Order: sequence, then C-alpha cells, then structure tokens
Amino acid sequence: MPDKPAPTADDLHSRLDGAVADMTELTRSLLFAEISMIAYLEPEEATDPFAILGFDEVEFIDRDGAQAYLVYTDHDLVVACRGTEPGDWNDVRADANALHDLAETVGRVHRGFKREVDELWPQILDGLMGSADGPGHDVWFTGHSLGGAMAMISAGRCLMADVPIDPIQTITFGAPRVGTRRYVQHADIDVLRWVNNNDIVPRVPPTWMGYRHRGTLKYLDSNGVHRRMKRQEIAKDRWDGFVRALKRGRVDNISDHLIADYVTHLAANQR
Repeated sequence: MPDKPAPTADDLHSRLDGAVADMTELTRSLLFAEISMIAYLEPEEATDPFAILGFDEVEFIDRDGAQAYLVYTDHDLVVACRGTEPGDWNDVRADANALHDLAETVGRVHRGFKREVDELWPQILDGLMGSADGPGHDVWFTGHSLGGAMAMISAGRCLMADVPIDPIQTITFGAPRVGTRRYVQHADIDVLRWVNNNDIVPRVPPTWMGYRHRGTLKYLDSNGVHRRMKRQEIAKDRWDGFVRALKRGRVDNISDHLIADYVTHLAANQR
C-alpha cells in the first residue's frame, strides 16, 4: 500500500461508543473497512486513528512479515489481519502460493494463506485467551485482500482450538477464495464478504483449482451502491464499470481492489 499520512478525525467516518453488536450491518461494515485500512499503517501511526474510532487498546503482531492488529474496547476485540503489500515479498509469495494444504478441520486450504496464519496464530491465540478473562469480549475478525483470507482462516481455527470463544462475525473486503468446498462448508462461521464491482482478487484462486468462497456476498455496484443483484446482473454491471473505467483511462480490476475505495463507497451508502 502506498505511503500516505495516517487518517485524521476528519478522514474517518466511524465512531464506536457502544458494542459492535449494536451497530447495523452497514455501519459495522464501514467501521471494519476503516479498521482494515488503518491496519496497513505501522504501530506508531495506527494508534491515534484506532483511538479516533474508539479503540484505546492496540496490540500489533508481526512475525516474519505476517502482521495483524488486535484492537479492544470494554465490549469488543477485533482482530484485523493486514492485507497484501506489493513491496513485501512475504505477502506476494503468500498470494502466489495457490497449492493446497490439509486444513485443521476437513478439506484443503490455500497453502500461502494458511502459512501466514500459522506465523501469527500463537499470538492471536494469546490475545483471545486474554479476552476471555473477566467479563470477556465479543470477538470479531476482519481484513482486506490477503488479510481477509487470513481473517476467515483464523476465525475458523477458533472453533477447533481449546478457546472458550466463538467469533461473532468475520467481515472481509476484496478477499480471495481460501479453500475447497469441504473446507469452507465445514468452517461454520458467519462471514460478510464485500466485493467492489470489478475487484479482481475475489476471483482468485480459480474455481477450476477447487477453490470456493464462504459467506454472504455484499456487492458494491459500478456506482459504489450496495444492492442485491443476480449473477447475470452482476456480470453486466461489471462490464459497464469496466468500460466506463477505460474511458477514464484506468483499469478498474486493480483500482476497485483498493481498501480506500471500499471505505469511500461504504461511507456513501450510509446516507
């Protein structure tokens, strides 16, 4: 992700003053998109933006290039996995490694994504165990791109680990497919899967390699509007968006993947 100044209060739309569970689905999705955007920042830059959103306790996990934030309020713990950074070879390698590994449950999972989670899991598990102390927290997972895949795999692991925590929901943005049909069907987790028009990443790895998505598709059309559409309508809308983008001199398969675009469109949909 290109270097940009950390977002200020004027740049961020969300303010959490209660429990995440009390938010509407759309408002919660905007909050998690902004969390996923901030997750690209280094800890010294991310602390203030997280505090603006309402998260006063921030823990950064970094191991061999795999990274995530654990952000807390009195009610909630959100695990935000950092997405793909083109300049980070570890992330590029994870995205490119489309071979299968055996999953912890059943079926097979993307080898590169699984190994990113393997790096972070002991520290994520420590955070989850700590959140179970005292009154406990509602636990949520989120992430953009590679981070979305990691978030889904991590949420699924909670169901198999010796952890007294059942994640409430996982919200991803521009996430790729993570595993075979047996794997995604067995991982009994609630997933909202946001896709911005022609974002190319949710279309990989290909289905002919056995990969599938899990969760409820939340589609942003070529005008950035969230609406329910049939498969044929989505195909037409993607073509319309692609043609309009070419006329503006850009290829929206790439630009539609930017987390900033997800934030902009979700903010507009709040009105």
